[in-house]
Amino acid sequence: MLFWMNVGVAVFAPTEPFLVVAALVVSTPRSLELPIKRAFKRFGGSRATGEMKATRSSDKTIRWVLESIAQEEVSIVVVALDKRGIVKPPKEPESLYRRAVARCVRECVERWRHLEVILDKRYTHQYLRQKLEWHIRESITDVPNQTVVIRQEDSRAVKQLQSADFVAWQRGKSTCTKMMPTAKSFNRKS
Repeated sequence: MLFWMNVGVAVFAPTEPFLVVAALVVSTPRSLELPIKRAFKRFGGSRATGEMKATRSSDKTIRWVLESIAQEEVSIVVVALDKRGIVKPPKEPESLYRRAVARCVRECVERWRHLEVILDKRYTHQYLRQKLEWHIRESITDVPNQTVVIRQEDSRAVKQLQSADFVAWQRGKSTCTKMMPTAKSFNRKS
């Protein structure tokens, strides 16, 4: 059986401590398309782009979209990179993104051997798109009996990527909240 994997990435400001990649794996892509189409009708989105993004949505919209996705037969795989643990940052910050996406795809390929992976077409340069795909393929070469098709699409046109964006954004926010020290943890009684 072929499964579809839509990868959303929550990339917070460079000063944020986490990079979060979320993959939504479904047997029918339409199950991730419908929540976004319905949310767009119900709450509206960017009329100019036809896209819904968690970062530009109200809490009510985000909750509704996430609850709608939860009603579907979907498996979610999340890779969160804590950048605070990196002693020597790479010269090219994009390499962190490529490694996190490759790790997430590998986690999925180990569970589902036949995947069509749909990534947001993040890069405008063909060379960078190829470099991302190379990193992904390199990370799964030792997984036996796998068939993986990788497509990089514009998230404005692929509603499933917008669903993945909402999940990645929510997981990123929740990871930051759990992992960041609170003001209370700094209070010391003398």
